[in-house]
Formats: sequence, structure tokens, C-alpha cells
Amino acid sequence: MTAPLTHSPEVADALAAGRPVVALESTIITHGMPWPQNLDMARRVEGTVRDNGAVPATIAVMGGQIHVGLTDEALETLAQTPPGQAMKLSRADLAVCLANGRTGATTVAATMICAHLAGIRVFATGGIGGVHRGAESSFDISADLQELAQTPVTVVAAGAKAILDLPKTWEVLETLGVPVIAYGQDDLPAFWSRSSGIRAPLRMDSAAEIAAAAGMRARLGLKGGQLVANPIPPDAEIPRDQIMPVIEQALSEAEAQGIAAKEVTPFLLQRIFELTDGRSLRSNIDLVLNNARLAARIAIAMTR
Repeated sequence: MTAPLTHSPEVADALAAGRPVVALESTIITHGMPWPQNLDMARRVEGTVRDNGAVPATIAVMGGQIHVGLTDEALETLAQTPPGQAMKLSRADLAVCLANGRTGATTVAATMICAHLAGIRVFATGGIGGVHRGAESSFDISADLQELAQTPVTVVAAGAKAILDLPKTWEVLETLGVPVIAYGQDDLPAFWSRSSGIRAPLRMDSAAEIAAAAGMRARLGLKGGQLVANPIPPDAEIPRDQIMPVIEQALSEAEAQGIAAKEVTPFLLQRIFELTDGRSLRSNIDLVLNNARLAARIAIAMTR
């Protein structure tokens, strides 16, 4: 049996013609920000991919189908989904959502799975999930890391989310054999900040190099994808010494309120937004657009 995939006309035409396509996640639409800012953001990201020579494929589950690319009407419908009605999908619950005919938004892991099913090799997001603070007792580790180890998609992100335990996240990725490539600098970025203070295991300075590395992994028969850690533009950065006290405060509040599991990240991002008077969201939007630009260039290089 084949996977229940539905392609938008734009994406179907691009894939049939061998043109570059970039996958985009949908949790940023349903869980990342309210209506109508979420729709404006989704359109801006898709427009950035197009402006840089590739075709955007926003991925979501609707009506028992994996939608690979959304028409503007479908994008608007998804953006208006009432809070709590869209499932936040990872590898564990993707099939259940499809089988039950529910609406679901794809995380990094689920987007990678669906992109690979559709034959899309590049995916742009904001930041990946990783090892949460206190994971040595909670065992709270994102499925994104295992997905990077087994699904052959190149993921462009501004590093891992800065609310995580970044040293442990990079250690787990190293153990899993995932190439972590800093783009254009020696340090790994930390989402809102250009540097985490951690030296990157690998560095590449062009989309062509990144595309060539993905091709070589395929020739070698190596499982998994690549993580391209693309630093936020300098003018959008919140320096690490400014954002870390805010993160620590938000983490303390989450612990005091017993926030756990999938609710941790949305709570923290909302509190950080409030504590920075919206600056964190503006930076988040800028880094996603920046990642979309680089992903489009990588997708173009892969088609050559």
C-alpha cells in the first residue's frame, strides 16, 4: 500500500519536473502564533522560498491525507484551526492522526518523514527539538534527534531551541552519527543567538558543499540526514547574555507550575515572548526566513 499523500498542484508539478522543492513544517502555524499572524508568517516563509528559486511544500495532515504543499485556501483553513483541535504530530502519533481523520500539524520529525515519503530532500524550520533540561531524570528527549539519525533529509535550522540543554543535545546527535554542520562560522548557533559558545564539529560555507555532502551520504549508504545550523542574521540576534536570564526565568516558572512533556516548549516560548516584549517572536520570524533562503539554495544545488 502507498502512503496517503496529496500534493498541491504547484508541488506536484515541481516534483514531476525535477525542480527544487523545500519542505516546511506546520506546527509553527497551529501552535506557534495566533491567527492571523500565523497565516501572514506562513505566506512570508513560502514567499521567501519562491523568491530564492525553489517551491515551498508546507506539510500538514488534514482529512486522512498527508498534504504535501498547501493551496492558499488550505493554508488559511489550517491557520484558523481552533486552539487544541490540531494534533502536534511526531513519529509516534502521525499514523493515528491519519487513521482517525484528524487535523495534525507536523513537528520536525513528522515533517522529515512526510518529506522523505514525497521525495523532498531539504526542509527549513526554526529550531530543532533536543535534550530538555533535567533529562537525566525526566528522560525528556525530542524525537527529532532520532529522526535525524534515520531519515535522509537535510534540515536547515538555527540550531536547537535555546531553551534546551544544548551540550547534551549535540552529544546525542554525535552519538547517533548525525552530521551537525555550522553554516559560515565555527561556533554552533543557539536559535536567537548567533553563538552558543560551543564549537561546531563541522563547518561548511556554501549550499553546494552541503548538497554534495548529502549526495555522498546517499552514495555511501549511510542512514539519516544532516542538520545545517544556520545562524540568525546579525541584526535580528538577541545576544546570549541577554536571552539566557529570560530563559532561566521561564524555565523556573514552568517547573513551579508543573508544566511537562509536549506542553513545555509552547509554554516557554510564550513566556519568553512576554518577557522580551515580543522581541523573541520577531527574531524567530527573521531566523525562519533566513533558513528558508538557505534551504532554497541547497535544494537548487541538489537538483544540479
